[in-house]
Amino acid sequence: MLPNISARSDLTRQDMAQLLDQVVNSIGNIILGKEQQIRLAMACLIARGHLLIEDLPGVGKTTLTHTIARALGLDFQRIQFTSDMLPADILGVSIFDANTGCFRFHQGPIFSQVILADEVNRATPKAQSALLEAMEEYQITIDGETHALPSPFFVIATQNPTQQIGTFPLPESQLDRFMICLEMGYPDPEAERALLMGQDRRTLLKDAQNILNPELMQIFQEQAVALHTSDALIDYLQALLTFSRTTPEFRNGLSPRAGLALLRCAQAWALMAGRDHVIPEDIQAVLPGVVRHRLQPSPDGQLLTVKDRIALMSNVPIP
Repeated sequence: MLPNISARSDLTRQDMAQLLDQVVNSIGNIILGKEQQIRLAMACLIARGHLLIEDLPGVGKTTLTHTIARALGLDFQRIQFTSDMLPADILGVSIFDANTGCFRFHQGPIFSQVILADEVNRATPKAQSALLEAMEEYQITIDGETHALPSPFFVIATQNPTQQIGTFPLPESQLDRFMICLEMGYPDPEAERALLMGQDRRTLLKDAQNILNPELMQIFQEQAVALHTSDALIDYLQALLTFSRTTPEFRNGLSPRAGLALLRCAQAWALMAGRDHVIPEDIQAVLPGVVRHRLQPSPDGQLLTVKDRIALMSNVPIP
């Protein structure tokens, strides 16, 4: 049952952590054996970020997005990206109304609180670019007129591996709009056996209950960004950024936007743990998801896997 949110001071840190644990457990009843990915996805949304899920077809990317939207009590729209999609199919279009003698704007599916951009790299770069202003400014501009998007607003995009047929790789500028990039991976044997012997996931999803609502999500977002971060923690964060920029192993270092994403996700992770301050372990917990799509090995680098890239961060001592 949702708590009374008329007085925001009634919600303690522990109350928030317990509610978020309920969300994680509820999602985990449908997406089996993926608690770490679920927690990272929740941290991304609490931090007002957008989420990119990259993996093979059939590992639960779309189901995870449906389940998150249901548990958070948010409006949801799925946009299936295809090679013949146009920006108007996402944003909407102005149509002439003969009765009024003027153009009337018809909203596209982007006008929802949670957008599933399914197989986003199946669409052409022109269609992909329709998401840029929405993700950055939380608004869209059509025919010179600006339209505000709902609040809260999240884009959760899924993409297939770029080596598969019929994909258009997302440019770096668009990848950087995503706060976290996740890889679902195959389930472990125990989770896969429960999946094979259990109910159909779509049936479970239909019966899933709303645990949160938009008002509570906004409270969590406000509380997360207000969590205390010490000077020593900022020093540690800056040391990570500096190391990524100076090591010859990476093609490019982490940008200031990536640094902000790392900080905001760490604050959200601390909130989910029921703390009122951020510790270095929070940064380490969200670091793989934040840098996965941002750090690429240099031409002369020997780093081939994400784990190798993250291992380099052990060169930066914890204060």
